[in-house]
Amino acid sequence: MYSHLGTFVNPFTDFGFKRIFGNEESKPLLISFLNDLLGLEDKIVSLVFNKNEYVGMSREDRKAIYDISCTDEKGSIFIVELQRVKQQYFQDRALYYTSFPIQEQAIRGTWNFNLTPIYFVGILDFEVEEFGKNYIHYGQIRDKDTHNIMYDKLNFIYIELPKFKKKEKELSTHLEKWLWFFNKLNDLDEMPESFRGDIIEEAFIISELAKMKPQTRKEYEISLKHYRDWVNVLTTAKEEGREEGRSEGGYQKALEIVTNLKNSGVDIDTIVSVTSLSRDEILGIK
Repeated sequence: MYSHLGTFVNPFTDFGFKRIFGNEESKPLLISFLNDLLGLEDKIVSLVFNKNEYVGMSREDRKAIYDISCTDEKGSIFIVELQRVKQQYFQDRALYYTSFPIQEQAIRGTWNFNLTPIYFVGILDFEVEEFGKNYIHYGQIRDKDTHNIMYDKLNFIYIELPKFKKKEKELSTHLEKWLWFFNKLNDLDEMPESFRGDIIEEAFIISELAKMKPQTRKEYEISLKHYRDWVNVLTTAKEEGREEGRSEGGYQKALEIVTNLKNSGVDIDTIVSVTSLSRDEILGIK
C-alpha cells in the first residue's frame, strides 16, 4: 500500500530527521549518537530540547533556525544540523549559529564571562573536497604553530556521509552503525539482523511507515514531496544555471530557476552557489 514511499522514512527529509532525533521519544537515540560521535569523558546522560529559532538583538537582525538544539545535564549546548547541499559559506553559517547561544549566556548583573561548551554537529549529505579523505572532522581553536588547543569550549564536528563507504559486514564501531543507518535507511526493506537488540533498533522502529498513524504518514508524505521537489529544482539549477551563462536568454532562465528555488524554500546562499546571479540580484527578484 505504501510501496511508493518505501518501508522507512527518508532521514534526509525534515520530518524523517526530526522523527529520529528531534522529539521526546527519540532522546535516547540522540544521546547515543552524540556520545558515540563526541567521545566525551563525561558521557551525556540526559538532554533538554531548546527552542530552535533565535533572533538577533534588533528587529533588523537576521535569525537562526536550527534543526535540533539541546542542552545536557552539565549545561553543554548541542546544535545538530542536517545539511543537504553544499553552500558557499556553510562553515560561516555554523559559526553564526553558535553565536546565539553564546549571546544568551550574557546574563544580567555580575558575570565573569565563563561560557558553557557549545558543540555544532553538521551532518553533511555532500562531500567537501578541501576536507580531504576523512569523513569526520573535529574543529577547535588551536595555535597555528604548535596545534595546541587554545580554546576548547567551541567545537565544530562535520560528518561527510557520502565519504562513508563501509558495508554492513565491515562496521566495527557503534558510530559506524549510526552512519550506515543514515546512509542506507531509505533503501532498506527491513532492518538487518545485526542491529537487533541494539539501541538503533528503536530508530528503525520509529522510522517504519507501516506503524505510523494515518495523520503522521500524511505529514511525512508532505515532507517527502517538499524534499523531492527541492532536490529536483536544485538539480535542474545546477545543470542549467551554470550552463546558461550571462547571455540574455541565460539570464532569463536564471531568473526562472531562482524563482523556483525561492518558492521551494531554498536559502539565498545556496541559490548563489548554483546560479550565475549575485546575492543582490537574487534578493531583488520578487
